[in-house]
Amino acid sequence: MLKNVALGVFAAVNLSMNTALAAGGGDQYIVNYAFSFEGPLGTFDQNQMQRGLKIYTEVCAGCHGLKYVPLRTLADEGGPNYSPAQVRAYASENFEIFDTELDDYRPAKPTDHFPENVDAGAPDLSLMAKARAGFHGPYGTGISQLVNGMGGSEYIASLLTGYTGEEKEEAGVTLYENKAFPGGWISMAPPLYGEDVDFDDGHANDLVSEAQDIAAFLMWTAEPKMMDRKYTGFVGFLLLGVLSVLLYMTNKRLWAPVKGRKIA
Repeated sequence: MLKNVALGVFAAVNLSMNTALAAGGGDQYIVNYAFSFEGPLGTFDQNQMQRGLKIYTEVCAGCHGLKYVPLRTLADEGGPNYSPAQVRAYASENFEIFDTELDDYRPAKPTDHFPENVDAGAPDLSLMAKARAGFHGPYGTGISQLVNGMGGSEYIASLLTGYTGEEKEEAGVTLYENKAFPGGWISMAPPLYGEDVDFDDGHANDLVSEAQDIAAFLMWTAEPKMMDRKYTGFVGFLLLGVLSVLLYMTNKRLWAPVKGRKIA
């Protein structure tokens, strides 16, 4: 009951701040999206993890790897939470791994990691949600991070929805205007346009929804044990609270005879 009330409070706070903007350096435009995993009691949305994985597989994997993420973790509770059979099927159907013993490529297994994409020259996305910060200000003090968090997932979602459609060419490289990218211009073409994939759960696949789904999935890849950390922190906080009460009562009992004694 207490957890549900707390989740409702945090959800209301997040929704009220949904349109809030924070300066990310320069003219960055970062939207404070309301993700389910935010707040002390927030949790990953299993369906959103599965949608984000599908977007990564069908759109992002062509350029970006996830070399630090074991495929077997797709079956972990708190993440996409697929069955072991589904993980085996997903791994073998979507990726090939070079096996040094065979000196050849073979279908991926759950014991393998997501492959690294070296040829595309694009950054690995395994830890991207922790490597980027969406909230910095005001004036670089970081105070916004105390309220909104680091904002890595907000940065990713804002980047994917921040293309204006304007292009320019510099030194033979095509640049695309993006309101969320530092400096305002990025060499990556818009990867998402909306309706890029169809979801099994019938969820909306407009651009904003897709951007939030992949951003949430990348937060999970960067911090897959977030739920365990929050649970441990909550239990530790509760135990420390009980210990503080016991110490206070013990202190009062020990000093009560001394405090009540009259000085001659």
